[in-house]
Amino acid sequence: MKSVFVICYLTVDLQCEKNNTDHHTNEITVERLIIRRGQAFSLILSAERLDQNDIQITAETGNKTLSTVLSGSPSAVTLSVLCPADACIGLYSLTVKSGSYTSVSALTVLFNPWSKDDGVFLESEAERQEYVMNEQGIVYQGVDEYITTTNWDFGQFEEDILNICLKLLDVNPKCLKDAAEDYSARCNPIYVSRVVSAMINSDDDKGVLMGQWDGTYIGGVLPSNWNSSVDILRRWIKYDCYPVKFGQCWVFAAVMCTVLRCLGIPCRVVTNYQSAHDTDQNLVIDEYFSDYGVRPKPNLDSVWNYHVWVEGWMKRPDLSQDSFYDGWQVLDPTPQERSSGSYCCGPAPVKAILEGHTDVKYDIPFVYGEVNADKITWLVMANGSKKKILSDTKTVGQKISTKAVGSDSRQDITDQYKHPEGSVKERAVYDEAVKRVTGLIESQTPRPSVQMKLSLDGEPLNGADIRLKLLVKSENSKAQDLTLKMSAQVMRYTGTPAADVWSNTADLQLQPNTEQTLPFELPFTAYGPNLLDNNCIKVSVIAMNKSDPKEVYLAEKDVVPHSPTLKVTVSVSHTF
Repeated sequence: MKSVFVICYLTVDLQCEKNNTDHHTNEITVERLIIRRGQAFSLILSAERLDQNDIQITAETGNKTLSTVLSGSPSAVTLSVLCPADACIGLYSLTVKSGSYTSVSALTVLFNPWSKDDGVFLESEAERQEYVMNEQGIVYQGVDEYITTTNWDFGQFEEDILNICLKLLDVNPKCLKDAAEDYSARCNPIYVSRVVSAMINSDDDKGVLMGQWDGTYIGGVLPSNWNSSVDILRRWIKYDCYPVKFGQCWVFAAVMCTVLRCLGIPCRVVTNYQSAHDTDQNLVIDEYFSDYGVRPKPNLDSVWNYHVWVEGWMKRPDLSQDSFYDGWQVLDPTPQERSSGSYCCGPAPVKAILEGHTDVKYDIPFVYGEVNADKITWLVMANGSKKKILSDTKTVGQKISTKAVGSDSRQDITDQYKHPEGSVKERAVYDEAVKRVTGLIESQTPRPSVQMKLSLDGEPLNGADIRLKLLVKSENSKAQDLTLKMSAQVMRYTGTPAADVWSNTADLQLQPNTEQTLPFELPFTAYGPNLLDNNCIKVSVIAMNKSDPKEVYLAEKDVVPHSPTLKVTVSVSHTF
């Protein structure tokens, strides 16, 4: 179908179907002209008589104007117009003049991953199909030992979504403060992606989603009930940009993925298991236990079962003259810490995270901490004193996952964020990261003489008692009498306790240089009534040497009870 605008007998055929197909925007619509920058589009002009020496085409958005002057034939001309690869994205007013004739129409410009001159150019067609064109995806949740999936409808090419995304840019605080400056900056995917990161949450602007993590969802939708960005964005625009209730990290990330793909920035949703939230960004997570075995109070630092963010693909000429930091960039719309005064995060080059370059823009220390912070565990005594009982350099940042290209399988991309845990290279990079942030190098805690590990003894099924076993290994030449204080807490996925549900005490005589196993059970009657949406159970064991109370050891295990497999058998009877 052709879109035709006629003013003063000048007819401009926008060739919407052809142009939109050539520019990979026909999935949105063929009823209006939507092009990608760095690529030519065609127009057919006709009139009673065209001034062959004066055909002027002007496209204007905000204070940005693109224009060209061409020569034509007496009555009709087909023009090929090249949109610059650094043009600002957004809605343009397209004016065509020939002598005294004028035609005005609308033109929308998007980023172009197909153009080598665009900062979001992605070479692989298979990856462009996955990270730009695919409207369906998978979000990974659960825990690292039991990964669950949620199918998600990104829906970036639903016809009204583009207008909603452009509205999101127009109501961002930078645009409201200085529209001309904001429009001029929309040529830069770094700027646009950072604005989108801030606008997905509503903590300091008219953003799309309101976060809620305390288990109270009155007046809104339970975060786990969402499975479509389209529903959320339409609700936001319907109620005059009032934040939609409620979101948590995977919802924020999935909606951001929709907006970026709609605007033409290749992106993917990424899940990091055992994800640290390092509030002071010293790349150390401090965790506290009381001397009776449970966490005494919420801590500013925490380790989430999982955290979900977005990676966007773009060049980073602002960071280096070469292409070292180009490629995937972490963008996190979940409101956690402020960045330059706003609740946004990124773009943070994944390559900088891998190499520990924590002095690079944007927000590298925070993201590096999420995937590779060290965890220090402290025992808080009844008198308020505390003792360091464990230094864990390996737990944070496990099984970093995203949907694979062209299939529904999970791709593990942990090696893109960090070197193998425990390797010399990984420790050297960690030291470099800390040095760039604090100027110091962390000292390592000596290996304890007693090693403890908690593991499951069979699949944990919701509705049944959970069987566990504690492995205790002595590297000491002397026997030790230990007091074991076992406890279980229902935890929100953000690493904060929701309820204490079980505790027990046992004695263990540990022989020198031996291993011993202690089985025990967590009753369903204890955890069942407290297990709410997106909760898991943290089981902890603290062991104290009876003859030397300073000798304290710790083991932890996150458990997510599985739903039992449902088997349906259908019998068919035949009546003759």
